[in-house]
Amino acid sequence: MSPTWWRRGAVYQVYPRSFADANGDGTGDLAGIRSRLPYLEALGVDAIWISPWYPSPLNDGGYDVADYRDIDPRFGTLADAEELIADAHARGLRIIIDLVPNHTSSEHRWFRAALAAEAGSRERGRYVFKDGKGPDGSQPPTNWTSVFGGPAWHRVDDGQWYLHLFDPTQPDLNWENEEVRSEFDDVLRFWLDLGVDGFRVDVAHALVKDQSFPDLETTGRLLGNSRQSNHPHWDRDGVHEIIRRWRKVLDASERDVMMVAEAWVHPDRLPLYLRPDEYHQSFNFDFLETPWELAPARAAIDRAIKAAVDVGSTPTWTVSNHDVMRHATRYGLPGDTNWRTWPLTGPHDDLDPVAGLRRARAAALLLMALPGSVYLYQGEELGLPEVWDLPPDVLDDPVWENSDHEQKGRDGCRVPIPWTPDGPSLGFGTGDPWLPQPPGFGALSVASQTGVDGSTLEMYRTALGVRRSYLDDDESLEWEELGPDVLAFRRGSGVVCVVNFGIEPAALPAGDVLVTSAELSEGRLPTDAAAWVL
Repeated sequence: MSPTWWRRGAVYQVYPRSFADANGDGTGDLAGIRSRLPYLEALGVDAIWISPWYPSPLNDGGYDVADYRDIDPRFGTLADAEELIADAHARGLRIIIDLVPNHTSSEHRWFRAALAAEAGSRERGRYVFKDGKGPDGSQPPTNWTSVFGGPAWHRVDDGQWYLHLFDPTQPDLNWENEEVRSEFDDVLRFWLDLGVDGFRVDVAHALVKDQSFPDLETTGRLLGNSRQSNHPHWDRDGVHEIIRRWRKVLDASERDVMMVAEAWVHPDRLPLYLRPDEYHQSFNFDFLETPWELAPARAAIDRAIKAAVDVGSTPTWTVSNHDVMRHATRYGLPGDTNWRTWPLTGPHDDLDPVAGLRRARAAALLLMALPGSVYLYQGEELGLPEVWDLPPDVLDDPVWENSDHEQKGRDGCRVPIPWTPDGPSLGFGTGDPWLPQPPGFGALSVASQTGVDGSTLEMYRTALGVRRSYLDDDESLEWEELGPDVLAFRRGSGVVCVVNFGIEPAALPAGDVLVTSAELSEGRLPTDAAAWVL
């Protein structure tokens, strides 16, 4: 890989609980990931992003960290992590890990000490503790709401309230506190010394809060609030001082390391996070939220490329991750559907799974052809759908309870992936998985698709190989006009990516067809399909 591997890499996200279970306890682990490194190498990715592997009560799937310098015993040990990193490096694979700086677990030693200490103490100063409103302080300090539902404040026994922008078991840290800032400098150094190649920073637009703690004029959840101007706890200018401090820590490393931001901010604000002394990259959620239509898709691509190029970075592309409905299902819903509530409210007959998978395959080829980095979520290369009909008694995501059962949450995209067509957990492990796999998953397994012409897995393998050969030597893009319903662009190597958004088959430009998402119809590209031509 080039010295700037992250600018044009293909990154594969592993959600460790659901990737591979080596010891048969129903939960994925580091030994399981190590055992599947040959698969990831053969798939053709450049790096692996591993979701939180730290000790955690798993109240929020690992994003409630109890110790930032260790591995959860359910996943393995620090020695296992070192061996995984070494094995990955030996195969030419980089390792990116999650950093969760906005909040800790309520089981973190700092928070336990804060609860045991008095108001105004050093221990409480590491978090955001406030007195309540009203004569007896019984009202929350502000009207802020939690992303997961309900108030963003929780009252403790002595009457004070602490801030939690997510679950009550995830108290927000006080980033005005130098002790907090120094702690995370050291956490970064710890993992860099262990050999990791980068960090995906969770909720990168949070951290800094308006110290006057004003009420919100309008309440809402993450996506709406984070894009308001001068919001009291999302995307505040003060966050950039912290980012620059982290960048100095990474730049002091003698290795080529990076950090990528999860920043749900307005597209106009995103370039601020990508300045030369801040993040190397930021996730582009603009395209993920864009409907499957030509004009919005092209506009989202233009916005992302311009935002990155203007600050010397490269765009990132993704359509699925551990927090959103898998795109093979999302693209099968009518465009005006709220996919977060649809699993409960329906109407479920609106889902067209055939169209969803067809569009998901086309979207994958579209994004892999674009300049910049592509982030793939485990199982998308198998065309896995969302398991939206999980029974309530197995739901693990705090969104289910905190939303008063109005949203099922994110468990549907976190079901353990299938490796074989049969067995107690379809090759995931030797015991029952922590979330049940649905009927039909076996037919989508790695073993069922390997070597099968036209399978989603083989399409990904082919595309990633072609991408490495033809599409990672430059960062150029030139739009081509091939018809009113066709999105097409040419890369520096001469490869043309064509996506047909129309209802009639579309003509392809002259040349060799390198890969397609659907079988051609008399040499023409069918609806909701993509092809690369050289």
